[in-house]
Amino acid sequence: MVQQSIQTTELRNQLLHSYETTRMMTNTLVEPLETEDYTIQSIPDVSPPKWHMAHTTWFFETFILKEYKESYRSFHEEFDYLFNSYYESVGSFFPRHSRGLLSRPSIDKVRRYRKDIDEEITKLINGAEEAILVEIADLIEIGLHHEQQHQELLMTDIKYNFSINPLKPIYRELDSIETAKAYPIEWLSFEGGLVETGINEGNGFSFDNERPVHKVWLEPFELASRTVTNGEYLAFIEDGGYKRAEFWLSDGWSTVKNQSWEAPLHWENKDGEWYNFTLHGLVPVNNEEPVTHISYYEAEAYASWAGKRLPTEAEWEVAVRDQPIEGNFVEDGVYHPVASVKKGEGRLQKAYGDVWEWTKSPYMPYPGNKPLDGALGEYNAKFMSSQMILRGGSCVTSQSHIRPSYRNFFAPDKRWQFTGIRLAGDVE
Repeated sequence: MVQQSIQTTELRNQLLHSYETTRMMTNTLVEPLETEDYTIQSIPDVSPPKWHMAHTTWFFETFILKEYKESYRSFHEEFDYLFNSYYESVGSFFPRHSRGLLSRPSIDKVRRYRKDIDEEITKLINGAEEAILVEIADLIEIGLHHEQQHQELLMTDIKYNFSINPLKPIYRELDSIETAKAYPIEWLSFEGGLVETGINEGNGFSFDNERPVHKVWLEPFELASRTVTNGEYLAFIEDGGYKRAEFWLSDGWSTVKNQSWEAPLHWENKDGEWYNFTLHGLVPVNNEEPVTHISYYEAEAYASWAGKRLPTEAEWEVAVRDQPIEGNFVEDGVYHPVASVKKGEGRLQKAYGDVWEWTKSPYMPYPGNKPLDGALGEYNAKFMSSQMILRGGSCVTSQSHIRPSYRNFFAPDKRWQFTGIRLAGDVE
């Protein structure tokens, strides 16, 4: 009994610490914003910062407080409609593309909402009996990882919203900017064979789309020691990459023409010089930094032009699984990819952080995969169509959120996230 009591106290303290730390990070990330910044939604893909703050709070209220606190009364009945994202089994929701039309609730009301729910969750954690505490612990953990996903979306959405403003607002000044020179690419070979990928429930936190462990056959392959730089991608542009259909998938080529793409998102050509809009303002393109804001179509086209290909997600996972989770993450406060300043030394450089790396793998369930029961079963499975897998995290991903088995996914034309390219090849 004493041992159980100690374990319960440890679980309680761990949940309280994780909850406070994660929720505080959201508050830290919105700190530089002006009141007017909280409501803007410049395209349907992005959401207003105010909505992210409220939606992550709605998640805790809906899936935990309403289920586990007796006689719980909603903070505001209409918030169920306004801040539900896509959970059909929970109820109807306000159209995603119109979130920026909501001047109310005010940002002050949203802050009160967050504070109120934080107090209620803290009381629940402190007062729950052991059996209930164990039950809600998994839900709180999912909620915190869900909030970390929205912290990343929050940063990329702020960047896009700022990018369309002719004033080119600066989110946060940097004391210094990394100017190191990237090391030349080394090619690292891997034997392949019958390998296991994925993760089983009980081996640390994972989303249902990462499960279960299953076998995959890999032919021998090679991976570049680092991701593609701005300078290397600029060579593709200067060689007519956006004007030569032979490098592009058919849908990609149609997108290039329809969207008039000629460079990565956030690049601007001013008097023959390329500039890059960053969260630190508009700056000249740094040739040594990893290229980012690249769609899957652009990544495929570049790989074709370079005589290589993109890795599969299984290749990527096998190659990085024994490496420490180190890199440039949101906790570093840089919010921008930085140059690879270490020599390869037989290992992949910057496998984690900086930029999400596109793979050739479509987003599909693993063999034997089973979505979660109930409404949370909508979290991942319903999106397994017409999307491609990315791996590794970015400069606005939390370090505690990423792992070798983590599967991110976006449609092949999307590029407002910090997405980049690591090349792969076949070994004969």
